[in-house]
Order: sequence, then structure tokens, then C-alpha cells
Amino acid sequence: MKIYLAGPMRGYPNFNFPAFDMAAARLRDQGHQVFSPADHDRQVIGADALINETGDEDELAAKSQYTINDALAADTTYICQHATAVALLPGWEKSTGAQAERALAVALGLSIIILGKEYTHV
Repeated sequence: MKIYLAGPMRGYPNFNFPAFDMAAARLRDQGHQVFSPADHDRQVIGADALINETGDEDELAAKSQYTINDALAADTTYICQHATAVALLPGWEKSTGAQAERALAVALGLSIIILGKEYTHV
């Protein structure tokens, strides 16, 4: 499967990247192709800019000129053009971005995968 990984980022230390990294690694180990927004963001703006203890998107935008608009453009493009499924990390319900990505997947008829608490980063 070609899986887009969705979950909460804003307001989480370092944008919740450790949870995204763990889930992406496990899904890849199962043989899936995974688009992780964490991986994409690192490629686009570099890992150093993403060190952010509060997950403050305004701070990130000020440091990198990378905005939520940029992120969602890349994410939704992947979902529309490539994904066969969207996997949801714990806490996705509280994330407006992940809610939008799930809604897009439903509209497109993609599979929805709910990931369990083992993918939560503390």
C-alpha cells in the first residue's frame, strides 16, 4: 500500500516527529510505501529548523518561511495523486490538519487505518 501518515503536529514538542518516525518505520517494515509529513518537512526545510520544543508553527514559519499552507499543499497532493490509504496516529481527532486529511481520504474512497497507542510519543 501507499500510505499517507496523518496525526497531530502543531503544539507537540518537535512537532511530534518521534511518533511519525516510529509509525513510518513500522509501516515500512511491513512492506508499505509511506509518505510521512515529518520526513517531507525535513527534506524541504532541514532538520535543524524543526527543533521546536513547543511545536509552534509561527516560530517555524519565522525561521524557515515554511507555512501550514506549504505543508498541507504537499500533503494533500500526495493523498490525491498517490495514496491508497491514510494511517491515523493517536490524537488525530484533535488535529485540524489530520481531520482534513482523513476527510480527503474518505472523499477519495481510500482505506483508513487507525494506529494504536503504541504509536504515541510521550
